[in-house]
Amino acid sequence: MPPTSTVDRPSNVSEALARGRLGIPSVIFFVLSAAAPLTVVAGVVTTGYGVIGVTGIPLAFLLIAAVLALFSVGYVAMSRRVENAGAFYAYISRGLGRPAGVGAAWVALIAYNALQVGLYGTIGVAAEPVLDRLFGGHPHWAVVALVAWALVGILGLLRVDLNGMVLAALLVAEIVVVLVFDLGQIGNPADGEVSFASFSPDNLFVPGVGAVLVLAVLGFVGFESAVVFSEESKDPKRTVPLATYLSVAIIAGLYALSSWTMTVAVGQDRIVAEAGEQSVGLIFNLAAAQLGDTAVTIGQVLFLTSVLAAMISFHNTTARYTFALGRERVLPAVFGKTSARTGAPRAASVAQSVLGLLVILLYAVNGWDPVVQLFFWVGTTGGFGVLLLIATTSVAVIAYFARSGGGENLWRRAIAPGLATIALFVIIWLAVSNFANLLGVAPDSTLRWALPAAYPVAALLGIGWALLLRSNRPDTYARIGLGAASAAAAARPEAPVAVEVTR
Repeated sequence: MPPTSTVDRPSNVSEALARGRLGIPSVIFFVLSAAAPLTVVAGVVTTGYGVIGVTGIPLAFLLIAAVLALFSVGYVAMSRRVENAGAFYAYISRGLGRPAGVGAAWVALIAYNALQVGLYGTIGVAAEPVLDRLFGGHPHWAVVALVAWALVGILGLLRVDLNGMVLAALLVAEIVVVLVFDLGQIGNPADGEVSFASFSPDNLFVPGVGAVLVLAVLGFVGFESAVVFSEESKDPKRTVPLATYLSVAIIAGLYALSSWTMTVAVGQDRIVAEAGEQSVGLIFNLAAAQLGDTAVTIGQVLFLTSVLAAMISFHNTTARYTFALGRERVLPAVFGKTSARTGAPRAASVAQSVLGLLVILLYAVNGWDPVVQLFFWVGTTGGFGVLLLIATTSVAVIAYFARSGGGENLWRRAIAPGLATIALFVIIWLAVSNFANLLGVAPDSTLRWALPAAYPVAALLGIGWALLLRSNRPDTYARIGLGAASAAAAARPEAPVAVEVTR
Protein backbone atom coordinates (compact mmCIF):
# COMPACT_ATOMS: atom_id res chain seq x y z
CA MET A 1 0.00 0.00 0.00
CA PRO A 2 1.44 3.43 -0.91
CA PRO A 3 2.60 5.53 2.01
CA THR A 4 0.50 8.51 2.94
CA SER A 5 1.44 11.79 4.49
CA THR A 6 -0.71 13.36 7.17
CA VAL A 7 0.74 16.27 9.03
CA ASP A 8 -1.35 18.24 11.47
CA ARG A 9 -1.27 21.76 10.07
CA PRO A 10 -4.28 24.01 9.66
CA SER A 11 -3.63 25.80 6.39
CA ASN A 12 -1.57 25.71 3.25
CA VAL A 13 -2.52 29.12 1.90
CA SER A 14 0.94 30.60 2.51
CA GLU A 15 2.73 27.47 1.31
CA ALA A 16 1.91 27.87 -2.37
CA LEU A 17 3.62 30.04 -4.95
CA ALA A 18 1.46 32.41 -6.98
CA ARG A 19 0.07 30.47 -9.92
CA GLY A 20 -0.53 31.65 -13.45
CA ARG A 21 1.79 34.66 -13.42
CA LEU A 22 4.44 33.52 -15.90
CA GLY A 23 4.01 32.78 -19.59
CA ILE A 24 6.61 31.32 -21.96
CA PRO A 25 8.39 34.66 -22.62
CA SER A 26 8.75 35.45 -18.91
CA VAL A 27 10.20 32.03 -18.11
CA ILE A 28 12.64 32.36 -21.03
CA PHE A 29 13.71 35.77 -19.69
CA PHE A 30 14.51 34.21 -16.31
CA VAL A 31 16.46 31.39 -17.96
CA LEU A 32 18.45 33.55 -20.39
CA SER A 33 19.17 36.15 -17.72
CA ALA A 34 20.76 33.44 -15.59
CA ALA A 35 22.85 32.48 -18.63
CA ALA A 36 23.96 36.17 -18.81
CA PRO A 37 24.78 36.37 -22.55
CA LEU A 38 26.98 39.47 -22.54
CA THR A 39 28.83 38.32 -19.41
CA VAL A 40 29.58 34.97 -21.05
CA VAL A 41 30.61 36.47 -24.39
CA ALA A 42 32.83 39.14 -22.83
CA GLY A 43 34.18 37.02 -19.98
CA VAL A 44 33.89 33.27 -20.42
CA VAL A 45 34.68 33.17 -24.14
CA THR A 46 37.73 35.42 -23.87
CA THR A 47 38.92 33.39 -20.87
CA GLY A 48 38.60 30.22 -22.91
CA TYR A 49 40.64 31.63 -25.77
CA GLY A 50 43.23 33.45 -23.68
CA VAL A 51 43.79 31.08 -20.76
CA ILE A 52 43.15 27.63 -22.20
CA GLY A 53 44.37 28.40 -25.69
CA VAL A 54 41.82 26.28 -27.56
CA THR A 55 40.19 27.90 -30.61
CA GLY A 56 37.34 25.44 -31.09
CA ILE A 57 35.04 27.15 -28.58
CA PRO A 58 32.19 27.79 -31.09
CA LEU A 59 32.01 24.05 -31.81
CA ALA A 60 32.15 23.32 -28.06
CA PHE A 61 28.99 25.38 -27.51
CA LEU A 62 27.17 23.43 -30.21
CA LEU A 63 28.29 20.07 -28.81
CA ILE A 64 27.20 20.97 -25.27
CA ALA A 65 23.88 22.22 -26.66
CA ALA A 66 23.34 18.82 -28.30
CA VAL A 67 24.03 17.02 -25.00
CA LEU A 68 21.70 19.31 -23.06
CA ALA A 69 18.99 18.93 -25.71
CA LEU A 70 19.20 15.16 -25.23
CA PHE A 71 18.99 15.62 -21.47
CA SER A 72 15.98 17.91 -21.89
CA VAL A 73 13.97 15.20 -23.67
CA GLY A 74 13.56 13.17 -20.49
CA TYR A 75 13.71 16.23 -18.25
CA VAL A 76 10.66 17.92 -19.76
CA ALA A 77 8.84 14.59 -20.07
CA MET A 78 9.17 14.21 -16.32
CA SER A 79 8.16 17.85 -15.79
CA ARG A 80 4.70 16.95 -17.12
CA ARG A 81 4.30 14.58 -14.18
CA VAL A 82 6.28 16.28 -11.40
CA GLU A 83 5.55 19.97 -10.84
CA ASN A 84 7.85 21.31 -8.13
CA ALA A 85 9.86 24.50 -7.57
CA GLY A 86 12.75 22.33 -6.34
CA ALA A 87 13.14 20.64 -9.72
CA PHE A 88 16.35 18.61 -9.36
CA TYR A 89 15.53 17.77 -5.76
CA ALA A 90 12.03 16.60 -6.64
CA TYR A 91 13.05 14.63 -9.73
CA ILE A 92 15.89 12.82 -7.99
CA SER A 93 13.58 12.07 -5.03
CA ARG A 94 11.02 10.50 -7.37
CA GLY A 95 13.58 8.64 -9.46
CA LEU A 96 16.33 7.57 -7.07
CA GLY A 97 14.60 7.78 -3.70
CA ARG A 98 14.04 10.40 -1.03
CA PRO A 99 17.51 10.16 0.60
CA ALA A 100 19.17 10.80 -2.77
CA GLY A 101 16.76 13.68 -3.34
CA VAL A 102 17.66 15.38 -0.08
CA GLY A 103 21.34 14.84 -0.84
CA ALA A 104 20.78 16.53 -4.20
CA ALA A 105 18.94 19.38 -2.45
CA TRP A 106 21.98 20.10 -0.30
CA VAL A 107 24.15 20.13 -3.43
CA ALA A 108 21.67 22.45 -5.19
CA LEU A 109 21.65 24.91 -2.31
CA ILE A 110 25.44 25.17 -2.37
CA ALA A 111 25.66 25.37 -6.16
CA TYR A 112 22.99 28.02 -6.76
CA ASN A 113 24.06 30.11 -3.78
CA ALA A 114 27.65 29.96 -5.08
CA LEU A 115 26.52 31.16 -8.51
CA GLN A 116 24.48 33.95 -6.94
CA VAL A 117 27.02 35.31 -4.44
CA GLY A 118 29.87 34.86 -6.92
CA LEU A 119 28.29 37.52 -9.12
CA TYR A 120 28.75 40.11 -6.36
CA GLY A 121 32.48 39.78 -7.00
CA THR A 122 32.27 41.02 -10.58
CA ILE A 123 29.63 43.74 -10.33
CA GLY A 124 32.28 46.29 -9.27
CA VAL A 125 34.44 45.52 -12.32
CA ALA A 126 31.40 45.72 -14.60
CA ALA A 127 30.41 49.08 -13.09
CA GLU A 128 33.90 50.61 -13.15
CA PRO A 129 33.99 51.95 -16.75
CA VAL A 130 30.39 53.17 -16.52
CA LEU A 131 31.00 55.06 -13.29
CA ASP A 132 34.28 56.45 -14.64
CA ARG A 133 32.45 57.89 -17.65
CA LEU A 134 29.65 59.36 -15.56
CA PHE A 135 31.54 60.62 -12.51
CA GLY A 136 35.23 60.41 -13.36
CA GLY A 137 35.83 57.80 -10.69
CA HIS A 138 34.33 54.81 -8.99
CA PRO A 139 33.76 53.62 -5.41
CA HIS A 140 35.15 50.50 -3.78
CA TRP A 141 33.78 47.29 -5.33
CA ALA A 142 31.95 46.41 -2.11
CA VAL A 143 29.93 49.64 -2.25
CA VAL A 144 28.74 48.78 -5.75
CA ALA A 145 28.04 45.21 -4.66
CA LEU A 146 25.96 46.42 -1.70
CA VAL A 147 23.85 48.66 -3.95
CA ALA A 148 23.23 45.73 -6.30
CA TRP A 149 22.54 43.47 -3.30
CA ALA A 150 19.85 45.85 -1.99
CA LEU A 151 18.16 46.08 -5.40
CA VAL A 152 18.15 42.32 -5.90
CA GLY A 153 16.86 41.76 -2.37
CA ILE A 154 13.96 44.16 -2.85
CA LEU A 155 12.98 42.66 -6.20
CA GLY A 156 13.11 39.18 -4.67
CA LEU A 157 10.26 40.14 -2.35
CA LEU A 158 8.03 41.44 -5.15
CA ARG A 159 5.73 39.61 -7.53
CA VAL A 160 7.61 37.18 -9.74
CA ASP A 161 6.07 38.64 -12.90
CA LEU A 162 7.49 42.07 -11.97
CA ASN A 163 10.93 40.48 -11.79
CA GLY A 164 10.22 39.01 -15.22
CA MET A 165 9.44 42.46 -16.63
CA VAL A 166 12.74 43.86 -15.32
CA LEU A 167 14.65 40.93 -16.79
CA ALA A 168 12.83 41.28 -20.11
CA ALA A 169 13.90 44.89 -20.54
CA LEU A 170 17.52 44.20 -19.57
CA LEU A 171 17.84 41.00 -21.59
CA VAL A 172 16.40 42.29 -24.88
CA ALA A 173 18.78 45.25 -24.86
CA GLU A 174 21.70 42.97 -23.95
CA ILE A 175 21.06 40.51 -26.78
CA VAL A 176 20.62 43.34 -29.31
CA VAL A 177 24.02 44.78 -28.37
CA VAL A 178 25.70 41.36 -28.58
CA LEU A 179 24.27 40.90 -32.08
CA VAL A 180 25.35 44.41 -33.11
CA PHE A 181 28.87 43.65 -31.88
CA ASP A 182 28.76 40.37 -33.84
CA LEU A 183 27.74 42.19 -37.02
CA GLY A 184 30.58 44.67 -36.55
CA GLN A 185 33.07 41.83 -36.12
CA ILE A 186 31.93 39.78 -39.10
CA GLY A 187 31.79 42.93 -41.23
CA ASN A 188 35.46 43.62 -40.52
CA PRO A 189 37.27 40.30 -40.94
CA ALA A 190 40.99 40.12 -40.24
CA ASP A 191 42.98 40.14 -43.46
CA GLY A 192 39.69 40.53 -45.36
CA GLU A 193 38.82 36.83 -45.06
CA VAL A 194 35.96 35.11 -43.18
CA SER A 195 37.24 31.82 -41.74
CA PHE A 196 35.16 28.95 -40.32
CA ALA A 197 38.18 27.15 -38.89
CA SER A 198 36.93 27.48 -35.29
CA PHE A 199 34.13 25.02 -36.14
CA SER A 200 36.65 22.37 -37.17
CA PRO A 201 36.94 19.37 -34.78
CA ASP A 202 40.72 19.60 -35.18
CA ASN A 203 40.65 22.88 -33.26
CA LEU A 204 38.56 21.50 -30.39
CA PHE A 205 39.81 17.97 -29.71
CA VAL A 206 43.25 19.01 -28.55
CA PRO A 207 44.89 19.18 -25.10
CA GLY A 208 42.63 21.38 -22.97
CA VAL A 209 39.37 20.17 -24.53
CA GLY A 210 38.08 19.16 -21.08
CA ALA A 211 38.43 22.66 -19.68
CA VAL A 212 36.78 24.17 -22.76
CA LEU A 213 33.78 21.82 -22.51
CA VAL A 214 33.32 22.72 -18.85
CA LEU A 215 33.47 26.43 -19.70
CA ALA A 216 30.81 25.80 -22.36
CA VAL A 217 28.62 24.07 -19.78
CA LEU A 218 29.02 27.07 -17.47
CA GLY A 219 27.68 29.24 -20.29
CA PHE A 220 24.44 27.24 -20.27
CA VAL A 221 23.91 27.16 -16.50
CA GLY A 222 20.39 28.43 -15.91
CA PHE A 223 18.73 26.64 -18.85
CA GLU A 224 17.40 24.04 -16.40
CA SER A 225 15.62 26.62 -14.26
CA ALA A 226 12.48 26.72 -16.42
CA VAL A 227 11.18 23.84 -14.29
CA VAL A 228 11.83 25.82 -11.09
CA PHE A 229 9.11 28.26 -12.17
CA SER A 230 6.63 25.54 -13.19
CA GLU A 231 4.31 26.18 -10.23
CA GLU A 232 4.02 29.85 -11.24
CA SER A 233 3.54 29.21 -14.97
CA LYS A 234 0.23 29.74 -16.70
CA ASP A 235 0.38 26.39 -18.48
CA PRO A 236 3.39 24.45 -17.10
CA LYS A 237 2.88 21.40 -19.34
CA ARG A 238 3.36 23.66 -22.36
CA THR A 239 5.47 26.47 -20.92
CA VAL A 240 8.28 24.39 -19.39
CA PRO A 241 9.12 22.25 -22.47
CA LEU A 242 9.01 25.18 -24.89
CA ALA A 243 11.00 27.46 -22.58
CA THR A 244 13.64 24.76 -22.01
CA TYR A 245 14.16 23.87 -25.68
CA LEU A 246 14.04 27.47 -26.88
CA SER A 247 16.52 28.53 -24.21
CA VAL A 248 19.03 25.85 -25.20
CA ALA A 249 18.67 26.78 -28.87
CA ILE A 250 18.95 30.55 -28.27
CA ILE A 251 21.95 30.22 -25.95
CA ALA A 252 23.75 27.86 -28.32
CA GLY A 253 23.15 30.02 -31.37
CA LEU A 254 24.13 33.26 -29.66
CA TYR A 255 27.31 31.92 -28.03
CA ALA A 256 28.50 29.97 -31.07
CA LEU A 257 27.92 33.01 -33.30
CA SER A 258 29.62 35.47 -30.94
CA SER A 259 32.65 33.29 -30.22
CA TRP A 260 33.07 32.63 -33.95
CA THR A 261 32.78 36.29 -35.06
CA MET A 262 35.43 37.15 -32.48
CA THR A 263 37.89 34.87 -34.30
CA VAL A 264 36.83 36.39 -37.63
CA ALA A 265 37.60 39.93 -36.45
CA VAL A 266 40.87 39.11 -34.70
CA GLY A 267 42.11 36.24 -36.84
CA GLN A 268 42.11 32.53 -36.13
CA ASP A 269 45.87 32.52 -35.61
CA ARG A 270 45.87 35.59 -33.29
CA ILE A 271 42.76 35.11 -31.14
CA VAL A 272 44.58 33.27 -28.34
CA ALA A 273 47.28 35.93 -27.95
CA GLU A 274 44.86 38.88 -28.20
CA ALA A 275 42.35 37.36 -25.76
CA GLY A 276 45.16 36.58 -23.33
CA GLU A 277 46.39 40.17 -23.47
CA GLN A 278 43.08 42.07 -23.50
CA SER A 279 40.85 39.65 -21.55
CA VAL A 280 37.33 41.06 -20.94
CA GLY A 281 38.26 44.24 -22.79
CA LEU A 282 38.68 42.42 -26.12
CA ILE A 283 35.06 42.62 -27.26
CA PHE A 284 34.79 46.29 -26.25
CA ASN A 285 38.06 47.20 -27.95
CA LEU A 286 36.83 45.54 -31.14
CA ALA A 287 33.57 47.47 -30.88
CA ALA A 288 35.47 50.75 -30.41
CA ALA A 289 37.45 50.17 -33.59
CA GLN A 290 34.46 49.01 -35.65
CA LEU A 291 31.43 50.82 -34.23
CA GLY A 292 32.71 53.84 -32.31
CA ASP A 293 32.73 55.01 -28.70
CA THR A 294 28.96 55.26 -28.39
CA ALA A 295 28.56 51.55 -29.06
CA VAL A 296 31.25 50.80 -26.47
CA THR A 297 29.50 52.92 -23.84
CA ILE A 298 26.20 51.17 -24.48
CA GLY A 299 27.93 47.79 -24.34
CA GLN A 300 29.63 48.61 -21.04
CA VAL A 301 26.33 49.72 -19.51
CA LEU A 302 24.65 46.52 -20.65
CA PHE A 303 27.56 44.44 -19.37
CA LEU A 304 26.75 45.92 -15.98
CA THR A 305 23.02 45.18 -16.36
CA SER A 306 23.87 41.68 -17.62
CA VAL A 307 25.51 40.87 -14.30
CA LEU A 308 22.60 42.47 -12.44
CA ALA A 309 20.04 40.48 -14.43
CA ALA A 310 21.89 37.24 -13.65
CA MET A 311 21.82 38.16 -9.96
CA ILE A 312 18.06 38.67 -10.07
CA SER A 313 17.50 35.37 -11.87
CA PHE A 314 19.74 33.28 -9.60
CA HIS A 315 18.28 34.94 -6.51
CA ASN A 316 14.78 33.89 -7.57
CA THR A 317 15.91 30.37 -8.44
CA THR A 318 17.77 29.90 -5.16
CA ALA A 319 14.89 31.26 -3.11
CA ARG A 320 12.49 28.81 -4.73
CA TYR A 321 14.74 25.84 -3.98
CA THR A 322 14.88 26.92 -0.35
CA PHE A 323 11.10 27.44 -0.34
CA ALA A 324 10.50 23.94 -1.75
CA LEU A 325 12.58 22.38 1.02
CA GLY A 326 10.92 24.46 3.72
CA ARG A 327 7.43 23.60 2.47
CA GLU A 328 8.22 19.90 2.83
CA ARG A 329 9.90 20.50 6.22
CA VAL A 330 13.28 19.26 5.02
CA LEU A 331 14.41 22.75 6.05
CA PRO A 332 12.68 24.71 8.85
CA ALA A 333 9.04 25.44 8.05
CA VAL A 334 9.59 29.21 8.03
CA PHE A 335 11.32 28.89 4.65
CA GLY A 336 8.18 27.30 3.18
CA LYS A 337 6.07 30.45 3.56
CA THR A 338 5.11 32.90 0.86
CA SER A 339 3.99 36.50 1.08
CA ALA A 340 0.20 36.83 1.10
CA ARG A 341 0.50 40.03 -0.96
CA THR A 342 3.06 39.10 -3.62
CA GLY A 343 3.20 35.29 -3.54
CA ALA A 344 7.01 35.47 -3.32
CA PRO A 345 8.91 33.03 -1.06
CA ARG A 346 9.55 35.70 1.56
CA ALA A 347 11.73 33.99 4.18
CA ALA A 348 13.72 32.06 1.58
CA SER A 349 14.41 35.28 -0.33
CA VAL A 350 15.52 37.11 2.82
CA ALA A 351 17.80 34.20 3.76
CA GLN A 352 19.51 34.38 0.37
CA SER A 353 19.96 38.12 0.81
CA VAL A 354 21.49 37.67 4.27
CA LEU A 355 23.99 35.17 2.87
CA GLY A 356 24.93 37.57 0.06
CA LEU A 357 25.47 40.39 2.56
CA LEU A 358 27.72 38.23 4.75
CA VAL A 359 29.83 37.18 1.76
CA ILE A 360 30.28 40.76 0.52
CA LEU A 361 31.32 41.96 3.97
CA LEU A 362 33.64 38.97 4.50
CA TYR A 363 35.54 39.59 1.28
CA ALA A 364 35.64 43.36 1.79
CA VAL A 365 36.93 43.20 5.38
CA ASN A 366 39.62 40.65 4.52
CA GLY A 367 40.68 42.40 1.33
CA TRP A 368 40.23 39.27 -0.78
CA ASP A 369 40.21 39.56 -4.57
CA PRO A 370 36.52 39.81 -5.55
CA VAL A 371 37.05 38.81 -9.19
CA VAL A 372 39.38 35.84 -8.86
CA GLN A 373 38.52 34.54 -5.39
CA LEU A 374 34.78 35.26 -5.42
CA PHE A 375 33.45 35.54 -8.98
CA PHE A 376 35.80 33.06 -10.66
CA TRP A 377 36.52 30.46 -7.97
CA VAL A 378 33.11 30.45 -6.31
CA GLY A 379 31.13 30.87 -9.55
CA THR A 380 33.02 28.11 -11.37
CA THR A 381 32.47 25.77 -8.43
CA GLY A 382 28.75 26.59 -8.48
CA GLY A 383 28.57 25.73 -12.17
CA PHE A 384 30.29 22.41 -11.51
CA GLY A 385 27.66 21.64 -8.86
CA VAL A 386 24.88 22.25 -11.38
CA LEU A 387 26.63 19.90 -13.81
CA LEU A 388 26.59 17.19 -11.11
CA LEU A 389 22.88 17.79 -10.54
CA ILE A 390 22.07 17.60 -14.25
CA ALA A 391 23.90 14.27 -14.62
CA THR A 392 22.24 12.79 -11.52
CA THR A 393 18.83 14.00 -12.67
CA SER A 394 19.40 12.29 -16.02
CA VAL A 395 19.90 9.00 -14.18
CA ALA A 396 16.81 9.71 -12.06
CA VAL A 397 14.67 10.27 -15.17
CA ILE A 398 15.63 6.84 -16.49
CA ALA A 399 14.87 5.21 -13.12
CA TYR A 400 11.54 7.04 -12.77
CA PHE A 401 10.20 5.95 -16.14
CA ALA A 402 11.60 2.43 -15.74
CA ARG A 403 9.45 2.07 -12.64
CA SER A 404 6.35 4.01 -13.65
CA GLY A 405 6.24 3.77 -17.45
CA GLY A 406 4.39 7.06 -17.57
CA GLY A 407 3.06 6.57 -21.10
CA GLU A 408 6.22 7.95 -22.70
CA ASN A 409 7.86 6.33 -25.72
CA LEU A 410 11.24 4.59 -25.55
CA TRP A 411 13.11 7.62 -26.92
CA ARG A 412 11.86 9.94 -24.17
CA ARG A 413 12.08 7.59 -21.23
CA ALA A 414 15.33 5.75 -21.94
CA ILE A 415 17.31 6.36 -25.14
CA ALA A 416 17.74 10.16 -25.02
CA PRO A 417 18.31 10.28 -21.23
CA GLY A 418 20.73 7.34 -21.52
CA LEU A 419 22.84 9.02 -24.19
CA ALA A 420 22.80 12.26 -22.22
CA THR A 421 23.88 10.48 -19.04
CA ILE A 422 26.91 8.94 -20.72
CA ALA A 423 27.96 12.26 -22.22
CA LEU A 424 27.40 14.18 -18.98
CA PHE A 425 29.52 11.81 -16.89
CA VAL A 426 32.32 12.02 -19.46
CA ILE A 427 32.19 15.82 -19.09
CA ILE A 428 32.25 15.47 -15.28
CA TRP A 429 35.35 13.27 -15.52
CA LEU A 430 36.99 15.87 -17.75
CA ALA A 431 35.95 18.62 -15.34
CA VAL A 432 37.51 16.92 -12.33
CA SER A 433 40.68 16.18 -14.32
CA ASN A 434 40.96 19.83 -15.38
CA PHE A 435 39.74 21.56 -12.21
CA ALA A 436 43.12 23.14 -11.52
CA ASN A 437 43.07 24.64 -15.03
CA LEU A 438 39.54 25.91 -14.51
CA LEU A 439 40.52 27.71 -11.31
CA GLY A 440 43.87 28.86 -12.65
CA VAL A 441 45.75 27.34 -9.70
CA ALA A 442 48.71 24.97 -9.43
CA PRO A 443 47.98 21.23 -9.82
CA ASP A 444 48.96 20.64 -6.16
CA SER A 445 46.74 23.45 -4.81
CA THR A 446 44.34 22.46 -2.03
CA LEU A 447 41.54 24.28 -3.88
CA ARG A 448 41.93 21.85 -6.78
CA TRP A 449 40.23 19.11 -4.74
CA ALA A 450 38.66 20.96 -1.79
CA LEU A 451 36.12 22.94 -3.82
CA PRO A 452 34.68 20.03 -5.86
CA ALA A 453 34.86 17.78 -2.76
CA ALA A 454 32.33 20.04 -1.03
CA TYR A 455 29.56 18.48 -3.13
CA PRO A 456 29.94 14.78 -2.21
CA VAL A 457 30.29 15.85 1.44
CA ALA A 458 27.08 17.89 1.19
CA ALA A 459 25.29 15.01 -0.56
CA LEU A 460 26.28 12.55 2.17
CA LEU A 461 25.10 14.96 4.88
CA GLY A 462 21.79 15.36 3.05
CA ILE A 463 21.34 11.62 2.75
CA GLY A 464 22.07 11.27 6.45
CA TRP A 465 19.48 13.93 7.27
CA ALA A 466 16.88 12.13 5.14
CA LEU A 467 17.53 8.87 6.98
CA LEU A 468 17.08 10.66 10.30
CA LEU A 469 13.77 12.06 9.05
CA ARG A 470 12.67 8.57 8.04
CA SER A 471 13.35 7.31 11.56
CA ASN A 472 12.19 10.28 13.64
CA ARG A 473 9.68 12.16 11.47
CA PRO A 474 8.10 9.68 9.06
CA ASP A 475 5.28 12.07 8.08
CA THR A 476 7.83 14.65 6.96
CA TYR A 477 9.83 11.98 5.15
CA ALA A 478 6.71 10.85 3.27
CA ARG A 479 6.16 14.37 1.92
CA ILE A 480 9.62 14.70 0.35
CA GLY A 481 9.32 15.50 -3.35
CA LEU A 482 5.55 16.12 -3.33
CA GLY A 483 5.76 19.84 -4.12
CA ALA A 484 2.46 21.70 -3.84
CA ALA A 485 0.75 18.42 -2.90
CA SER A 486 2.89 18.44 0.24
CA ALA A 487 1.09 21.53 1.51
CA ALA A 488 -2.25 20.02 0.55
CA ALA A 489 -1.41 16.88 2.52
CA ALA A 490 -0.54 19.00 5.53
CA ALA A 491 -3.79 20.95 5.33
CA ARG A 492 -6.15 17.96 5.05
CA PRO A 493 -5.23 15.39 7.68
CA GLU A 494 -8.72 13.99 7.46
CA ALA A 495 -8.13 13.12 3.78
CA PRO A 496 -4.61 11.70 3.43
CA VAL A 497 -2.92 12.15 0.10
CA ALA A 498 -1.53 9.00 -1.43
CA VAL A 499 1.83 9.51 -3.03
CA GLU A 500 3.96 7.54 -5.39
CA VAL A 501 6.15 4.96 -3.71
CA THR A 502 9.78 6.04 -3.52
CA ARG A 503 12.52 4.73 -1.34
